[in-house]
Amino acid sequence: MSETAAASGHVSARKPAMSVFERFLTFWVALCIIVGIALGQLLPGVFRAIGDATVAQVNLPVAVLVWLMIVPMLLKIDLAALREVGQHWRGIATTVGVNWLIKPFSMALLAWVFIAHLFRPWLPTDQVNSYIAGLILLAAAPCTAMVFVWSNLVDGEPHFTLSQVALNDTIMVIAFAPIVGLLLGLSSISVPWDTLFLSVLLYIVVPVIVAQLWRAARLRHGGQGSLARLLSRLAPVSLCALLV
Repeated sequence: MSETAAASGHVSARKPAMSVFERFLTFWVALCIIVGIALGQLLPGVFRAIGDATVAQVNLPVAVLVWLMIVPMLLKIDLAALREVGQHWRGIATTVGVNWLIKPFSMALLAWVFIAHLFRPWLPTDQVNSYIAGLILLAAAPCTAMVFVWSNLVDGEPHFTLSQVALNDTIMVIAFAPIVGLLLGLSSISVPWDTLFLSVLLYIVVPVIVAQLWRAARLRHGGQGSLARLLSRLAPVSLCALLV
């Protein structure tokens, strides 16, 4: 999530006050966790079917929700303005450094302290290594959709956010295998390249294209006012998709 902090550093001074729904987002997330667990117990077959709707280990229903989460942010982007992102090289360098030089190794340290030692007596013995591996894998894969949501929520600079996400996803394709292999102590690991590339395609390339076509159509037929009204209507959609 370190991309969010950097991307949110460039905010508009005219950001309106958050709505009650936005201010209590933490409560809604906690409520959705409880409701989700309850529904999973009551309707296991439904959720198993949803979980099985995958291509190359990418869940398609989740992909649709991710599109709903990030398209409102992407609609703000004027591709011609991306050339100005280079002015924020310090923020980009900070994000890359935190994501690839600090976060995976600090997460490995936390896994070693808490999972391998402090919590070991309360965990199934045959699953301890899996928990450690899971934390390391999570740390080595920078978030994409959540970065767009949080940046949009605080009125972050959209071009800076997109450049951060695109750069980190590109680095992930190259650096994921060697970093995970190093931290897990493996000489070779099986990297799901089809999953990595499909995720980048689904969560970056396709939403950017769709958003740019939609943005161009709104500007052509209604100008900036039409685009602003559309963004206002889509703001709750983004947060609701996050909660779902």
